Amino acid sequence: MEFIEGGAVVELSNPGVVSRQLIWPGNSLSERLAITEVHVQTGTSQPRHTHSCSEQIWYALAGSGTLLLADGGERVFVKGDVARFAEGDVHGLRNDSGEEFVYLSVTAPPINFSAAYRSRS
Repeated sequence: MEFIEGGAVVELSNPGVVSRQLIWPGNSLSERLAITEVHVQTGTSQPRHTHSCSEQIWYALAGSGTLLLADGGERVFVKGDVARFAEGDVHGLRNDSGEEFVYLSVTAPPINFSAAYRSRS
């Protein structure tokens, strides 16, 4: 069994985005997945990107936003929705609502996201 205390949960951040690394290569021996709680402030975007070797599942916990998809596509993403991105799928998010948007991200296999963020605490 592996137990991760709250103090071992690292927060990675960029302006307007905080990603709480609940289970990731920095605090877990899991080779199968990473779990991240992501907080996106209103008016903030996570640019379109891909993961060549991992799939991701996003579960919207609070608020609403817009998924940024391939070829300029967009789709509304609200509390309770689930989105799955296969390896190589283009995805991003824009919070164009008036409130914080929060989602849970499950990445398999896990990725160390440190390089994508400016600060760590």
